[in-house]
Amino acid sequence: MTAIDNDVIVVGAGAAGLRATTDLHHAGCDVVCLEARDRVGGRLLSIPTPEGVLDLGATWFWDGEHRVADLAAGSDAAPFPQDLHGDTLVHESRGVRRLRGNLIDQPAWRFGHGAAHLTTTMADALPTALLRTDSPVRAVRSTGDAIVVESGDTTLRARHVVIAVPPALALSHIDFGDALPDALVRLARATPVWMGAITKVVAVYERPFWRAEGLAGAALSRVGPLQEIHDMTGPDDLPAALFGFSPPQHSGASQLRAKVTDQLRTLFGTQAAAPVRLVVHDWRHERWTSPPGVETLLDHTLFGHPAYRRPALDGRLFWASTETAAAFAGHIEGALAAGEAAAAAVLASRTPAPQHTTATTLTDRAR
Repeated sequence: MTAIDNDVIVVGAGAAGLRATTDLHHAGCDVVCLEARDRVGGRLLSIPTPEGVLDLGATWFWDGEHRVADLAAGSDAAPFPQDLHGDTLVHESRGVRRLRGNLIDQPAWRFGHGAAHLTTTMADALPTALLRTDSPVRAVRSTGDAIVVESGDTTLRARHVVIAVPPALALSHIDFGDALPDALVRLARATPVWMGAITKVVAVYERPFWRAEGLAGAALSRVGPLQEIHDMTGPDDLPAALFGFSPPQHSGASQLRAKVTDQLRTLFGTQAAAPVRLVVHDWRHERWTSPPGVETLLDHTLFGHPAYRRPALDGRLFWASTETAAAFAGHIEGALAAGEAAAAAVLASRTPAPQHTTATTLTDRAR
């Protein structure tokens, strides 16, 4: 086994982990980031297609989310506003209703080069040695004066560790021994994984034909399988696409595709029945995002729980994922904020506390 000494080990190279790693590196820490996948980004997943880039994970950010906005501006992510023009469709068992205006989309921003452009840009700005992909962590232990992290056949030692993956995922894949408090273990195991149980479906077309019909591409459905649908068309109408979210399905992928195609035909007409491309991504099958049984984790009030802002393992373990963020939990902004907060907490813990001395005044001496 090879022993490597670091100041901080960050587990996970999504937006939170990369933000923490970047901030710690800039502060002069000897930091290494371990990522289980062969890519960075986590739930920022963008795939290239002949029609354009498709976001299969995070899609939007909103006004007031300055961390994402600053990162997008600095990474040339080419943000553009979500199109809001047109009417909304409501899909019910008795038929389809058309309601005036876009009633489900709010003003938001999209990423012209895909959301994952944010995290690839962050990763590219780091020294190569700081980021290790294909490095799943299997154990984290405290030895009192250090943290020991086991990844593959390598053992790493550090003063601190930042867990930048969903807490439930960490408890599912990482052996912490019996060192974590029972209450924290219960909290982490019960905290939902944002979008972890959702299937995202993207239907790509030659052109956004629904716009010519005065539709926003926005729909709500009580029938399914997609419960909500949005316009995912890019700049200059490329790619022309609709996307939707489906809750966990018991049917297979081919059955789901057939059901989605039927639903799109019902809502948007015959042109919707023949997409150029239909991409289905079930996040439950992402081993490094969703733990087994992720669909049973439903208490979203646990997001941003105060316990996640208290370090564990003798003050050496810090949490950082969008689920642990005090604000914007579930958003890219929340992930960045969580990574930023974890890095700041690590740095604060490394700074010696000021020594308080009792000042002696002339009056005191005279007594």
